[in-house]
Amino acid sequence: MRRKLIFVLVDGIGDVAIPQLGNRTTLESASTPWMDRLAGNDPSMSLARPAPNNQRLCKGGINGLMDPVEPGLACGSDTAHMSILGYNPRRYYRGRGAFESMGAGLDMIPGDIAFKSNFATLDKATGIVVSRRADRNFEGLGPVLCDALDGLKLPSFPAHSVAVKYATEHRCGVRVRGPNLTDAITGTDPLKDNKPLVTCRPTDATSEAHQTSKLINELSETMYAILTAHPINVDRIAARKNPANCVLLRGCGSCIDVPSIRQLHGFKGFMIAPTCIIAGLGMTVGMDILNVPGATGDYQTDLMAKGKASLQALRDEGQSYDFGFIHIKAVDDAGHDRNVELKVIELLQFLERIDTMIGYIATELAEDEKRGEVEHTFVLTGDHSTPVLYGDHSCEPVPFTVCHLGALSPDSSATTSWYSDFVTGFSECAASHGVLGRFCGSEVMGIVKRYMGIL
Repeated sequence: MRRKLIFVLVDGIGDVAIPQLGNRTTLESASTPWMDRLAGNDPSMSLARPAPNNQRLCKGGINGLMDPVEPGLACGSDTAHMSILGYNPRRYYRGRGAFESMGAGLDMIPGDIAFKSNFATLDKATGIVVSRRADRNFEGLGPVLCDALDGLKLPSFPAHSVAVKYATEHRCGVRVRGPNLTDAITGTDPLKDNKPLVTCRPTDATSEAHQTSKLINELSETMYAILTAHPINVDRIAARKNPANCVLLRGCGSCIDVPSIRQLHGFKGFMIAPTCIIAGLGMTVGMDILNVPGATGDYQTDLMAKGKASLQALRDEGQSYDFGFIHIKAVDDAGHDRNVELKVIELLQFLERIDTMIGYIATELAEDEKRGEVEHTFVLTGDHSTPVLYGDHSCEPVPFTVCHLGALSPDSSATTSWYSDFVTGFSECAASHGVLGRFCGSEVMGIVKRYMGIL
């Protein structure tokens, strides 16, 4: 029997109780029958509540709460994904810049450094970054401004080259190539609006760090000069819009050398990830990145296109994929924007669209199982919590479920080869009753492989 794994990760899915939702989370409030069914929904039982001990186990998966890296850590998406996929970020992580740049289409070789960067608005007279995001709706402007910056020359560093490529929204990847570079430096991002632009500084005492920090400060000044004079920003200022006159150089990173997913776990995998940083991480660990038309990182993303592309890839005998990873982004943005109205209205609808995609994938793969010779395991979780009341990543654990799709069939018995628990819905509170308890992201792949019967 061939075993295949489909993994859906919803960025920022965890939340805390929201007063506008009657002190429930968005997951508890949304209509998500397929997520609930994966977790173990039995129509005779109340959702999000454990069954009494004298009732039978629900058909569905096993559940728990996951700390993506470790308890108490409000982690980033990159370190969370590394941990969940089995790569200890405390050992391997060298900054997110390389992931972002690779995902944007910039190749990286040993010795390069790169940044995950924002187009921002800088008040040069005061040195204050007025807005870290010049504009969320940047798809029409970003590529043009990146072209203007790509290949710029640094007078004090003629042996070094700079490459810039548009990523998504207000973001771009920036790569610097040349001798004696190091990622042992700070960035220039103040991390909050209305704070001074940060001067890049070395984080160790080496000559390489001292030289690199000088280069990056010159790069920041050169980018400002080019962007200020660009016609797009001249027009934006005339229209009383924020000029995109500054590039915040964030998360300096270099190439990391890690074993591939296949070497580490035995899976040949693909990833569908419209955000460059996650796509770049997937490339780093040897996963094929599938480009899906219409699949973006915002609320307009074509979720069904992602679902159909994942099915096509899993069914492609020529590729022989046995691991598909789907990343969904927009939930995280709503939390970062602290937009309660958006979170409680549009996000509920978006979660229901995600649920529809999950149902489509699960139904189709269950049909494949009826033909025999393949068994599918479905994982659903997040990479961190982004509560709308906080506006940033937080340290709350996220719900996690892993389910054999065969266990959802009306013909299957809850006492056969698939173990389940008493959880009857997919949410933060419901998952706390799961048999997996609370665990760290580094344990995920081991849990999944044992559940699949390959460990």
